[in-house]
Amino acid sequence: WTAVSNDVGKLVRTLKGHAHRINTLALSSDIVCRTGPFDHTCSKFKSKEEAFQAAVEKYQKFKSGEPERLVSGSDDFTLFVWHPKESKHPIKRLTGHQQAVNHIAFSPDGRYFASASFDKKVKIWNGKSGDFIATLTGHVGSVYQVAWSSDSRYLVSASKDSTAKLWEMPSGKKAKETLPGHADEVYALDWSPNGSSVATGSKDRTIKIWKH
Repeated sequence: WTAVSNDVGKLVRTLKGHAHRINTLALSSDIVCRTGPFDHTCSKFKSKEEAFQAAVEKYQKFKSGEPERLVSGSDDFTLFVWHPKESKHPIKRLTGHQQAVNHIAFSPDGRYFASASFDKKVKIWNGKSGDFIATLTGHVGSVYQVAWSSDSRYLVSASKDSTAKLWEMPSGKKAKETLPGHADEVYALDWSPNGSSVATGSKDRTIKIWKH
């Protein structure tokens, strides 16, 4: 759908390929668009205009002439990589998960994306080619969500096993830290844009803040 003011809500393209329902989408530029000119360096700006210009420059630098990439995850156990502005056909089909894919997230630098699944695994993929890199094992329950640190060096995952786990990227196949404390399944999490804190939300009706 287009978000341009004169054509808001106009259908641009329909992407087809999955054999079952689609649970999650991730855009390669999501973090850049969500954080604007701000990042873990805690930059200060003298005016809104200066901040806006810094955000535009950050976005253009991130793209570097390459198309934005969209990744979809499905109950059919697969992921598809798309160039949504250029084609309605998938660029690549990614297999490896043994159960439904719950969540996908690109690293802020766009070099990687992570997928979380009911198969208790997190998989790391090359953010540009879609090539498989690693499987992160350690959770003993379904993995519901993942979030990256703002410098793309760490990943945190939330699971049905009532824990969140911290992984060092891209080489850390074993968890660097386990964050216990919740009394039930951990459904949600996010990493603060300045990189200092992680928040986890649980079925136990609590939100916990963790310092990095």
